[in-house]
Amino acid sequence: MILAPTTMMTQQGKRIKTDKRDALMIAQCLAYGGYHAVHIPTDKDDDIKAYLRMRDDHKSDLKKTKQRINAFCLSQGFYYEKGKWTQAHLKWLKTIGLGEMDRETLNEYLITYEYLTDRIEAFDKWIEELASDTEYVEKVKKLVCFLGIKTHTALSCLVETGDFQRFAKGNIYSAYLGLVPGEDSSSDNINRLSITKAGNSHLRKLLVEASRGICKGVVGHKSKDLKARQSGNSPEVIAYADRANERLRRKYYKMIRHGKKKNVAVTAVARELACFIWGMMTDNISRV
Repeated sequence: MILAPTTMMTQQGKRIKTDKRDALMIAQCLAYGGYHAVHIPTDKDDDIKAYLRMRDDHKSDLKKTKQRINAFCLSQGFYYEKGKWTQAHLKWLKTIGLGEMDRETLNEYLITYEYLTDRIEAFDKWIEELASDTEYVEKVKKLVCFLGIKTHTALSCLVETGDFQRFAKGNIYSAYLGLVPGEDSSSDNINRLSITKAGNSHLRKLLVEASRGICKGVVGHKSKDLKARQSGNSPEVIAYADRANERLRRKYYKMIRHGKKKNVAVTAVARELACFIWGMMTDNISRV
């Protein structure tokens, strides 16, 4: 069994560290259950995880490049009011009247934009091939039944988490991702804090982004894309995903009607989405 100091219930403030004290601390944690065993990913999972994170780094660079292009155009007095990053928008960027140096500056930004766009498209094609591997294909096929989750996010959930069975309940998995609220209460005074943000920050970010996709559209509506992703799964899996999709959308709209901020509602949906993912991966699909 592999332990880590960050997962062990230890006494704080101790300034003496010896092998004897460390051995006693480990023995006490093992005896009283004050620990969480560390999961060691397989070499394949680790390699794919690094590749997926590299792709997300490129995605982040693309977002920054878009922001720089918008900021540069605005500094020159140009603003595009319609939908951005469409073919019409790109054509507009290439034809706006700028001075020689300014045009060269914008062209260099556009070269970077096109390069990153092409690279991300190539990465996504390779990720589709990775997800078709025998070890992942069935699990990915189930996860993409949820709104907001496509191949990239589904495969990231698998390789970042590893063994879902090590979590006894869905809310424990949510806590592992840092999506549960903190608390600072004493006696009858209950003070809820923001989410803990403990654990896997990369996967937490992906689930929050997926939740933003859930929090749009009509409750119960299924797009053609979602129906295509669900095709080929068992009726039980599809029914479980549909119940989850409907519940999460209702939860979001209900929180908004009661005055909750949008980001708070999206995070709450992400927390519950993590529970549904745990249920799907542990075959607890009869529970909602």
